[in-house]
Amino acid sequence: MAQHPPPPALSTAPLAPGLYVVATPIGNLRDITLRALDVLNAADLVLAEDTRVTGKLLSAYNLSKRMERYDEHAAERARPKVMTALEGGGRVALVSDAGTPLVSDPGYRLVKEVVEAGYQVFPIPGASAALAALTLGGLPTDRFLFAGFAPPKSAARRTFLSEFAPVRATLIFYESGPRLADSLADMAAVFGGDRQAAVAREITKLHETCIRGTLAELAADPKLDSPKGEIVVLVGPGEEKAATEEDADAALTEALTRMGPADAASEVAKALGLPRRELYRRALDLKGV
Repeated sequence: MAQHPPPPALSTAPLAPGLYVVATPIGNLRDITLRALDVLNAADLVLAEDTRVTGKLLSAYNLSKRMERYDEHAAERARPKVMTALEGGGRVALVSDAGTPLVSDPGYRLVKEVVEAGYQVFPIPGASAALAALTLGGLPTDRFLFAGFAPPKSAARRTFLSEFAPVRATLIFYESGPRLADSLADMAAVFGGDRQAAVAREITKLHETCIRGTLAELAADPKLDSPKGEIVVLVGPGEEKAATEEDADAALTEALTRMGPADAASEVAKALGLPRRELYRRALDLKGV
């Protein structure tokens, strides 16, 4: 078993009562923050997606804490216990198996209930697979959207993906190895095979890889046929397309139900980047003026 160095001197500052949302490493255990160790050491209760996984992390830093399972199956049963602990001034830490809690896990319901009850919530930031992949993928980072896991069946997946087709931002998806090839094929069909993308796998671990290319290239890559490990798929923003006459007519027709030709032309010109004068003439035609 790998040997981990003892943690640095932990803080002796008192920990305020409340719920602490603690990010944990996504692979390399040395990616834990000093503040996260302080919180885990001082917490009265640690809520863990899998107590075995969290137990290994705590053991690596010589910490021994009372843990309670908190996942989709145990959440309803665990939440009343958490609220009782907070009512008594307790310090509760919420962790996931890896990364930042609330990202693709049920923790948001707990945070919502804690906030509504008037207790404090403290974010303890750290590792995130989505953000780590974004820094690795070589795609635009000025605007991005995290979409989580797509449905497992192709038809539902394509419907799901189509919601994001018009989004002008880098898209971030989580996916499992066995479904990756089919998912990439569906992405190529929905977004277009020439769309730039990247597949990041086992980030921060020994076999970390990132394969970049078009969606068509990635879908056909034999290395991405059921790979093992945790996987993040990034899809770059599509190229902006010039609006067609059909687009303009559809937008004008809708706008004319709410306003006159002049205002409709102004609204559509701003939305589609087309000349207002031409749109105004077309709006008059559509109104039969």
